[in-house]
Amino acid sequence: MDRIRSTYGKLLSRIKDLMVLQSIDALVAWDMETMMPPRATSLRSEQLGLLSSIHHRMATDKQIGKLVQKLTTSTNNNELVELEKRNVYLIKKSYEEQTKLPEKLVEEIARQQAITVNTWKKAKAEKNFKLFAPQLEKLVALKRKEADILMQVKKTTTPYDALIDLYEPKMATQQISPIFKTLQRELKELLKQIELSHNQPDSEILRITVPIEAQRKIAIALTELLGYDIKSSEAGGRLDETEHPFTNGYYDDVRITTHYYTNNFASSIFSVLHETGHALYEQNLKKEWKYQPVGTPCSYGIHESQSRLVENIVGRSEEFWIYFLPKLRQIAGSCLDDLSLKPFVRAINKVEPTKIRTEADEVTYNLHIIIRFQIEQDLFDNRIEVKDLPEVWNRKYKEYLGLEIENDSEGVMQDTHWASGLFGYFPSYALGNIYSGQLIEAINKNVPNWRDQLSTGKLGELKKWLDTNVYSEGDSMDPADLMKKITGTSLEVEPYLQYLREKYSRIYEF
Repeated sequence: MDRIRSTYGKLLSRIKDLMVLQSIDALVAWDMETMMPPRATSLRSEQLGLLSSIHHRMATDKQIGKLVQKLTTSTNNNELVELEKRNVYLIKKSYEEQTKLPEKLVEEIARQQAITVNTWKKAKAEKNFKLFAPQLEKLVALKRKEADILMQVKKTTTPYDALIDLYEPKMATQQISPIFKTLQRELKELLKQIELSHNQPDSEILRITVPIEAQRKIAIALTELLGYDIKSSEAGGRLDETEHPFTNGYYDDVRITTHYYTNNFASSIFSVLHETGHALYEQNLKKEWKYQPVGTPCSYGIHESQSRLVENIVGRSEEFWIYFLPKLRQIAGSCLDDLSLKPFVRAINKVEPTKIRTEADEVTYNLHIIIRFQIEQDLFDNRIEVKDLPEVWNRKYKEYLGLEIENDSEGVMQDTHWASGLFGYFPSYALGNIYSGQLIEAINKNVPNWRDQLSTGKLGELKKWLDTNVYSEGDSMDPADLMKKITGTSLEVEPYLQYLREKYSRIYEF
């Protein structure tokens, strides 16, 4: 017993060092997006490359392998409780994958990601895909090598499935594709009903000019309402400004970003709601599991379920604005004096195909993700190359959303994900939406008055339910198992579709 406990303790000590190093890497990456001066790109790529190399070296230390082997082969390993066995399983899985990846490849990917992101920023500003393409080609080539290696280790059917598994464990295209096919078909039907409605919302009220300084104050008020502390002496968060909003951090240091447009004040509101949903998940993981694999988020899909739930199911509800609209008007000043509840709620829920994913409504948003999912599949199955991306992208946007893409900055270069090497990430957004539908069905049953509470600015019961059922579970089980524990089914698209049908038939009166 003492030997097993000693071995387990030594293993967790090494993993703690890895997690601390990862938090440093996250801070450096955050700085690159928020504070880094333009000339620092070359140095930053070297810094990130070295950090990745050090992390890989530590993660593949033979001592970790020996400790894992002792714990998994010992006749006394049943003395470990289930949570401890889960930690060992997650460490073993990561170790086996990392040891198969050459250190040089890991370092090259990290270095190239920094260069590609910086090139993407310039190319997007200049609307010039040809400037971006050479660096993206280098990154894709490196990620293909990584995917080929991980496919063998993870025993997935395709290289792309190996990348998906990095973000959504044990989820593959074989499971995702039919779900997305159903989602696409049903959304197309719902979109048709909405377009035929004679009761279309007026979204021009969202074009009212609101000064940037006022928008910053609105963003702070939103974080305060949701319980994300960025101002007190005990704050564990920050709110900064970037081209593409994101969340980054670990436990006591979780930072979010947003952007502000004078003629689109709703954009920052919903990016702050979205990113705060992410931050609340990260900050409310079990404190006693800090520095352990189980003390990390379950998956990126579960993460997205939290951000989309806060952004859309909470943040676009009438109940939320019954409470917050008066505060919004007060902060914004006279420019929003004429903004009234019903027209505003209808405006922020207007369904209309848009070229930009982050500005998309709830109904069309998933079509943006399905497009990216299909393109990534083709890219990693070698059916298309980087040079083909603009043409493929534009064709799918015409087919799926009826939109003509005028330039690649509003098209294939709109997201930072591919420049950052995050291939396989995009499916998590749509999976997160589907999970959020399942979660809200369960919340409606277990906290039936949560919407009434929301209209008075009280989120306590809702957050308590999320804490008990989502936050506190961390990575104690795979996402499908977590959803089954919470809702009774692992992945079911119908609750999400039912949520959309009920909401938009009410708004559009059909």
